[in-house]
Amino acid sequence: MIKTLAKSVREYKLPSLLSPLIVTGEVVLECLIPFVITKLGDALEIAKKSGTNMSLWANNVTSWTSLGVGQFALILIGMALASLACGALAGYFCAKASCGFAKNLRKDLYYKVQDFSFENIDKFSTPSLVTRMTTDVNNVQFAFMTIIHTAIRSPLMMAFSVVMAFVIGGNLAWIFLAVIPPLALILFFIMWKTMPLFHSVFKKYDNLNESIQENVKGIRVVKSYVREDHEKEKFDRAATDVQRDFTKAERILAWNNPAMQLFFYGVLSTTLFLGSYFVFSQTGFNVMTITQLVVYGMQILMSLMMFSMVFAMIAMSIESARRICEVLQEQPTLHSPENAVHEVEDGSIDFDDVYFKYSSNAEKYVLEDIDLHIRSGETIGIIGGTGSSKTSLVNLISRLYDVTEGSVKVGGKDVRAYDLEALRNQVAVVLQKNELFSGSIKDNLRWGAPDATDEELVEACKLAQADEFIQGFPDKYDTHIEQGGTNVSGGQKQRLCIARALLKKPKILILDDSTSAVDTHTDALIRKAFREYIPSTTKIIIAQRTSSVEDADRIIVMDAGHIDAIGTHEELLHKNAIYTEVYTTQNKGGKAISSLEQMNEGGDEDAE
Repeated sequence: MIKTLAKSVREYKLPSLLSPLIVTGEVVLECLIPFVITKLGDALEIAKKSGTNMSLWANNVTSWTSLGVGQFALILIGMALASLACGALAGYFCAKASCGFAKNLRKDLYYKVQDFSFENIDKFSTPSLVTRMTTDVNNVQFAFMTIIHTAIRSPLMMAFSVVMAFVIGGNLAWIFLAVIPPLALILFFIMWKTMPLFHSVFKKYDNLNESIQENVKGIRVVKSYVREDHEKEKFDRAATDVQRDFTKAERILAWNNPAMQLFFYGVLSTTLFLGSYFVFSQTGFNVMTITQLVVYGMQILMSLMMFSMVFAMIAMSIESARRICEVLQEQPTLHSPENAVHEVEDGSIDFDDVYFKYSSNAEKYVLEDIDLHIRSGETIGIIGGTGSSKTSLVNLISRLYDVTEGSVKVGGKDVRAYDLEALRNQVAVVLQKNELFSGSIKDNLRWGAPDATDEELVEACKLAQADEFIQGFPDKYDTHIEQGGTNVSGGQKQRLCIARALLKKPKILILDDSTSAVDTHTDALIRKAFREYIPSTTKIIIAQRTSSVEDADRIIVMDAGHIDAIGTHEELLHKNAIYTEVYTTQNKGGKAISSLEQMNEGGDEDAE
């Protein structure tokens, strides 16, 4: 896990190393200051016993006690300023390293997700991935910042303070060492008890984010069904689950502070009691020595307190680190082979004895015994009920999933032999619910071709029957699209997505129920444009209504993952019961429906 996370440090290795090095200098200086003050006290004691005044500036320096007051003052001021400078520099490098590490970690997570196949994405829910890139990265960032600063400072301060305590206090310093083992046991116990709770709470964080995402994304449905109260209750349950686990963890962590305070004041009281006894017993101790010994004792105990905070942060972040590494270590199930093919010769498609299921653990195949051959430039319609695996079939063409058995060929070559980017650039897919992104219409269209000219954008939109409504906007092609395309209708959104796909100039165009939100007249105009302007492109049209596919070269009827029949519109009407039933059902009162749609030419059945 550490090795995986360390890869994200990269260009921030230097500040990550400088921070602990400078912290070491700061600790050494802080530990030497009480020592110098003790020597000042010894010099004052010697001057008092000799009945002379301590000089301001000594010319003949042979030892610490022969220094003058001014020299002691300069040394202490210099050490304090140097310690201050070290602290500021250590904080600067620590902040730079931790923030840079978090930036790289988010980037690595995001880039990794971009390389995932659908199978990988199915393994992690969207809310879970969002939580990992936000909350989990923040936890790991704070832990990293703590490790390269406080986790270095605390043990060093404790070690140096113990050494200096023995130097000036002798055997009295054993008091400080005596409290370290019981405190270590308490910290271990706290960490052991809280780890399972943090493991649980982050799963509930995922549920909380899922509740938020579903509500915001489906807010129109929520309001139309007046389900605000239900959604509030669902969110409240998820939030309460998170609160409950965090409360349990924090309740255990809360024992950390009183335990530290108990040992802190116990050691302080013992030190003062024994120190006072030694002073009055004339054993070589003076008030200044005891005072500085108390300072070292406070430094030791404060270091332990800070170290306990480090443990608490690490306890919380270990689960976050594990979840992040789970994504970073996930291997994409689809990848381009060595010596991959980069050129797709034509739009021919061959399914050879294909069987497919989404998971190797699944008991049932989604697609079975698919043997299908499509010529380049052919227009293919696909009809079938919900769950008949129409979308699963076309997902194999652009290799969004790999077949379980058999093979799928495009341009005469197995899709697994192609470079993924080269293949997908030649297979354009327009989904029923395609996404538009915030930005202008031009920005969205150029997803299909980043270098497309304005003239090419207009041509693609004319083919997709989108130019007319775009020209009606005040800013035309510069019109701003809100996130998710919420300021355009369902039919307008689908036509923009079709235009975007056409700009790729693909050899294969797949329309997955992507004209469902436009009227039949506009649907017919789009299909006519396809026939006339892109005759060499293989067109696969998945549709619910037979009017969208009746002029296709061939129509495939899907049923429960099988191909039930293949033929033209006329052939299927005479020989296939499923197609005939769908056609008859949809065309009852068809004349009345047709008349109504003609009255609404160019209109949309707004899916919003």
